[in-house]
Amino acid sequence: MRLLPSGAAGLKQMSLLIRKARHNIQLQTYIYRDDQTGRRIRTQLIEAARRGVRVRVVVDALGSFSLSPDFFAVLEAAGGELRVFNPLSMRRFSHRNHRKLLVCDRQHAVIGGFNIGDEYDGDGIEHGWMDLGLMVRGELAGVLASAFDRFFVLAGEKPRRFPRLRSAIERNEIDSGQGRLLLSGPGRGRNPLKASLFRELGRAGNICIISPYFLPPWSLRRRLMKRARQGGRVRLLLPGNSDVALAWHASRSIYARLVRAGIEVLEYQPQVLHAKLVIADDTVFVGSANLNTRSFHIDYELMLRLDNTDLAEQARGLFEHLSGLARRIDEEFLQSQGGLWTRLRQRISYFLMARLDPLVARWLWRRSNQHLD
Repeated sequence: MRLLPSGAAGLKQMSLLIRKARHNIQLQTYIYRDDQTGRRIRTQLIEAARRGVRVRVVVDALGSFSLSPDFFAVLEAAGGELRVFNPLSMRRFSHRNHRKLLVCDRQHAVIGGFNIGDEYDGDGIEHGWMDLGLMVRGELAGVLASAFDRFFVLAGEKPRRFPRLRSAIERNEIDSGQGRLLLSGPGRGRNPLKASLFRELGRAGNICIISPYFLPPWSLRRRLMKRARQGGRVRLLLPGNSDVALAWHASRSIYARLVRAGIEVLEYQPQVLHAKLVIADDTVFVGSANLNTRSFHIDYELMLRLDNTDLAEQARGLFEHLSGLARRIDEEFLQSQGGLWTRLRQRISYFLMARLDPLVARWLWRRSNQHLD
């Protein structure tokens, strides 16, 4: 397995795998744009389908809303299969497919935070958003392929009876010889992604987190603050520039408590930060999930939990490099940013993102269950 340190590196690796594929291509993403990057990947998928490769694509209806209905028509005419997850409906509007995954020939896979679009095709320093991914080969790629197979079936179904049972099946933890695949989805009950993160972050001595929309539940924040107070080193690399202003202001509303607990908070400066990475000693979590309630309980997410010292060293090296391009948030900075309007804006943003969004999602989920059960 190999860390892909930028969106450009990830997209380049995806293109290489697509061109080399001989039997199967499985592509799943939240956002697919009709731009230079999206059209390039589409052309490569069409060429693969024409040479006899089975090509299957899943995009999210909301994330890929800007696509025209016939954007993938040539791919489908060449034999490719397209499924649009959760067509827009007020009853099920909130729950989205946020997983990003490419598997080729069930042997090579790329996961990460980047979608298919021009803003992700950069180095994150001079141009394009800062993002990252991971390439894996072997047994773990086969596990990812099987996860895609299940989701492809789900994406093609009409809303089913007993959706609570189906969502529980989608929240899963699958072990392989290389690592653990953690799958999350909407609904109540145990979430393996959340449980695994809580367990590792509650005992690690050296924690590094990169998160673009950092708004974890109080229980996770408490664990991080406790580890810092007990002498552990906890560092957060968060965005200095964000594509979601509400999430950025909401995240800043909790900075003061984190800093006072001894957590090092850094804001990345060169570009929009979109990467998702957690390093807890020699355990690495990488994939599509953000550290917030939406990723834990509302959207379909995918993360890998990997106990690999070489990968952990790669990840820490990347974290150190990016930290050198960040501004440290300290008490002096917080006081300089602490005007009445700033605090009010942060608190309103926190309420909307951390309280109202999950509340609406749960209400829609209950309505959907009542309608179908």
